[in-house]
Amino acid sequence: MSQPSPFRTSLLEQAEGPARNASDNATMGEIIATRFSRRGLLKGALAVSAISATVGPVALLAADEARAGGASAFSFPEVEAGVDAHHHVAEGYDADILLRWGDALFSDSPEFDPAAQSAAAQVRQFGYNNDYVGFIAIDGSAEHGLLVVNHEYTNPHLMFPGIVTIVEKDGKKELQLAGLTRDQVDIEMAAHGGTIVEIRKVEGKWQVVRDGKLNRRITAATEMQVTGPAAGSDRLKTNADATGTKVIGTVNNCAGGVTPWGTYVMAEENVHGYFSGELPAGHAEAANYERMGIPEGAYEWANFYDRFDLAKEPNEPNRFGWIVEVDVNDPTSTPKKRTALGRFKHEGAESVVAANGKVVFYLGDDERFDYVYKFVTDGTFNPDDRAANMDLLDSGTLYVAKFDADGTLVWMPLVHGEGPLTAENGFAGQADVLIEARRAGDLLGATKMDRPEDIQPASANGKVYVMLTNNSRRKDDQIDAANPRAKNAFGHIIEINEDGGDFSATKGTWEILLKCGDPSVAEVGASFSTATTANGWFGMPDNCAIDAAGRLWVATDGNSPKGTGRTDGLWAVDTEGDARATSKLFFRVPVGAEMCGPLFTPDDQTAFVAVQHPADGGEDWEGFGRLSYYEDLSTRWPDFKDDMPARPSVVAITRQGGGKIGG
Repeated sequence: MSQPSPFRTSLLEQAEGPARNASDNATMGEIIATRFSRRGLLKGALAVSAISATVGPVALLAADEARAGGASAFSFPEVEAGVDAHHHVAEGYDADILLRWGDALFSDSPEFDPAAQSAAAQVRQFGYNNDYVGFIAIDGSAEHGLLVVNHEYTNPHLMFPGIVTIVEKDGKKELQLAGLTRDQVDIEMAAHGGTIVEIRKVEGKWQVVRDGKLNRRITAATEMQVTGPAAGSDRLKTNADATGTKVIGTVNNCAGGVTPWGTYVMAEENVHGYFSGELPAGHAEAANYERMGIPEGAYEWANFYDRFDLAKEPNEPNRFGWIVEVDVNDPTSTPKKRTALGRFKHEGAESVVAANGKVVFYLGDDERFDYVYKFVTDGTFNPDDRAANMDLLDSGTLYVAKFDADGTLVWMPLVHGEGPLTAENGFAGQADVLIEARRAGDLLGATKMDRPEDIQPASANGKVYVMLTNNSRRKDDQIDAANPRAKNAFGHIIEINEDGGDFSATKGTWEILLKCGDPSVAEVGASFSTATTANGWFGMPDNCAIDAAGRLWVATDGNSPKGTGRTDGLWAVDTEGDARATSKLFFRVPVGAEMCGPLFTPDDQTAFVAVQHPADGGEDWEGFGRLSYYEDLSTRWPDFKDDMPARPSVVAITRQGGGKIGG
């Protein structure tokens, strides 16, 4: 999830605004406290996180010497943490700009002209705020394939000239944004969605193939089909679509995934910000929308398009918040919103084939106090017949996680008629369960988490890594020696061990791999290994990747000059052996940016990362010290030209002279 502009603060609602989950379900903080208060002896990194508030760094150093001295799975010169206008990569590596906002994707695409933008041009160019990055090999090659990229949202104050004035309010300067025109809204809509583009490695450097026959832009105006159990539901029908099966567009595509059969899945996350207006009095969707934070009205699209106005199209929000699947082999295909995977604020949809052949997708709902899910297909993956897999996502079981204090995990099915998911509780059928997946999780007693974002299965060992970015609303009365962090500002990472290494299992165990933050400050309670340097620790884990060697890489969202003294970046994190919980900084982004992606090619010789919203901030960086907007930017990365704004971009990282990333 990205940190939005001052004009899109609603998209940060899950981090700072009022909580949407009013259920009495236990929070993760309460479970951690209960679990470790029952133990007389704590082990490994868990001991560090539990006692750091009362023991202090000297004792922790002595206790951790053996583990910290272990051999790391990574070997590269660590980047120095800090803040400036540039990106930085480990010595011995090249970080080349591959795709920038506005770059041409087709042989007939117009060149980018930020002073004369149009929707017609933008639909032929790379979109804004690149987030998820995936790679689909062509003919099995690790050096030729399709790059698939999500475009999450737009920052008008960074995109458009002449729309910002600076005003003073209560002694503080603020940016004031002029109302957007219809043309500007159309540009925003065209800059959303996703990009599919052919790329090829030539003489060690990646290049875009502009005349690639599979190149495609998907936007907020692309026609889509609704499939699965909720397709045709009365709750999805509108004036424009009496069938409840056809939707125009996809929005706020955060993380995503690539399926084992080579399709691209886009996760719709903070869809609440796109809707304005009021529901008719007494409308049946009022409670459902309140649970999703709808409407927020962060975007002005309802001024020009009735479908974003609740008073005119009260069912339209139920058509967003899904997982979208795209057949990249056919650029004319209709993307499909796969409703069997549930509706909520999806962060991603990473998948793995279980031993029984079923395909398992892990799904985070990126809001404070919301849930971790997984989806298990009914059918099995056929590696020899791509066509046989194309509708696997329409039939399966969606589960929500309950993390128990004894370290066990239960995956509870969201199935109509089971437990409380009945007509008596307002669920007439499976469509209702999926449309209101959050409420279904409430009733099942799922565990309230601290903003679950990217979730990555490690196919080699049956483990799953859950990124929990932060939760500033944890109460002071939850503090104890084993759970010392009220207001979890820095987040943590949970490691799940599925029962028997079976990803389709309904039970497992869990541990905390890391509590994030500065380990030199005892009251923070961070649990990095003492082999982690002052550059190696981080806060706010967001996206992650498992490379071909099975190693964990973590990208962050929310590090800042004031908060952590560093920008966001990509860290390599050891998960095994004596070096477990050791972290090293590999790449860092320019001021105001967030680190998204990351993605490794199958041979581990390229890491693609997405640098999102560069220059969105800078007032708390001593190198700039004022508000940042189009005419006066804290960085003009990556072009550094006076006539070019800052441009979200995908970066291709390779090792000088060749070889695998990270050693």
